[in-house]
Amino acid sequence: MEANGKADPKAPLRGIRVVDLSTMLAGPLAVSMLADQGADVVKVEAPEGDTSRRIGPAKGDLSAMFIAANRGKRCITLDLKAEAGREVLRTLLRGADVLVDNMRPQALARLGFGRAALEELNPGLVHASITGFGPDGPYAEGRAYDAVIQALSGMCSVHAQPAGGDPLLVTTTLCDKLTALTAAQAISAALLARERGAGGQHVQVSMLDAAVAFQWPDAMYNHVFLDEAPPPAPEFGISHRPWKTRDGALTTNTPQRSELVGLCTALGRPELADDPRFSSVPALQRHGQALREELGPVLADLDTDEAVRRLMAHGVPVGRVNGRAEVLRDPQVVHNASLCIVANGDAGRVRLPAGAARFGGGAPQPPGPGAHRGQHTRELLAELGYGAAAIDALAAAGAVR
Repeated sequence: MEANGKADPKAPLRGIRVVDLSTMLAGPLAVSMLADQGADVVKVEAPEGDTSRRIGPAKGDLSAMFIAANRGKRCITLDLKAEAGREVLRTLLRGADVLVDNMRPQALARLGFGRAALEELNPGLVHASITGFGPDGPYAEGRAYDAVIQALSGMCSVHAQPAGGDPLLVTTTLCDKLTALTAAQAISAALLARERGAGGQHVQVSMLDAAVAFQWPDAMYNHVFLDEAPPPAPEFGISHRPWKTRDGALTTNTPQRSELVGLCTALGRPELADDPRFSSVPALQRHGQALREELGPVLADLDTDEAVRRLMAHGVPVGRVNGRAEVLRDPQVVHNASLCIVANGDAGRVRLPAGAARFGGGAPQPPGPGAHRGQHTRELLAELGYGAAAIDALAAAGAVR
């Protein structure tokens, strides 16, 4: 699907202006989700630009990471160390609905944009602060990146294979992304609260809190009960590890009795479904490795396509393990129009995810392109009421670029 990034007049966040001071991934990705849903986003960058512009494959100052995490935003460059740059930001914020930052605690206040100043400037402003560890506490002033949060939240230990082995990092920035999802939802909730009369408010999301909460339903389920706790269960998901096939791999998940029967029957071992070791979910959790030893050789002798056909025919939840390039042409991904091609100016066409949320039963709203550093500085200043001479003076002073 090709897209031009034009706003959908029916987009749910149309008319909401977001000022994005965040950098790298968690904050920018949260705001890009708001842009996907129709918000008018102004990304404010320091003169050196967002660090993510310099990570991964790039064309000039447009890296693949930056485009993906900053799609659909207009970019203005301000030097917030200069009073003239800060005054431009104040003007932006007077007409904004949302401000997002991921600075360390108190950094924004030191620039003159603490909570009291923001409330005076715009009482209806929803201010979302994304931090690594929270606004205070023993780690609050430390630097946080995804790998640090994976380690502290226990995620590295959870992914050790076998359980208790060497800790492993998930090789995608999972904590950044789940923090982005948490923040985007919280911002939307705060906007709804404002519509109901609550006024603006300060929303705080820490990466550590988001990562800990993310793991609780499964990875941390042995730490839920406090009074007369039942015996701990085996690690969740041991039996879900990919199965090797003759030419690749696939995964299955069989928490329901009918699915386990289907798995065993599809692979020619129906009697295993009645084996006491596998006949209930608790038993299967304890003896998942034994089931793998029984069925692994059968799957290893099948091509992936044949194995998937057999398993699907018996109602087994199954997914082939796609390589990165295979994801692009997976039949369901293509059918869903999960990805789209966007014209991105002098960077050419780029492939981006379409909005995962579908509103009103329609097609996903295509994202807008990523912008060069300062690409919309003059345009935005003109919208704010600055004349050409004033803009030239700001640029000459280095307050804007």
